[in-house]
Amino acid sequence: MTTSTATTAAEMAAAQVNAAGALMAILTAHSDLPAPTVQLQQFFEPATDIPWGAWGVKLSLHRGLTTFEQWREALDLDPATTDHGECNTSRWLSAYGTRHGVPVEVVGFYTLPAADGTSE
Repeated sequence: MTTSTATTAAEMAAAQVNAAGALMAILTAHSDLPAPTVQLQQFFEPATDIPWGAWGVKLSLHRGLTTFEQWREALDLDPATTDHGECNTSRWLSAYGTRHGVPVEVVGFYTLPAADGTSE
C-alpha cells in the first residue's frame, strides 16, 4: 500500500537550491568572519518585504553582539530592520534583508550583565 500526499512547490527540495547557493556565496565572500550556525528556512515575516514562505538563509551567532554586528554590517543589512526578542533568559537581535535574491536573517544571541557585573 502506498500513500500519496500532495506536495507544493515550496515543499520540494528544489525550492531550497537558490537559498543554498546564496549561503555558499555569503560564506565564501565573508570567510574571514566568525563562523555562524547556518540554517535554510522558510520566512514568514509579515513586517518585512520578504515574500511569504520564501526559502532563505538564517545565520545565528552565539558569542554576543559583536559578531552579530560584524555580520550585519558585512551583509549591509539596514539597522532599521533590527528587531529585539527575549524569552526567559535568552535575548537576541535579528536583522533582515535580501542577498543574492533570497531572504537573509542574522540573529545575535546575548546575555545581560547582572547587577554585580557578571553575565546572567
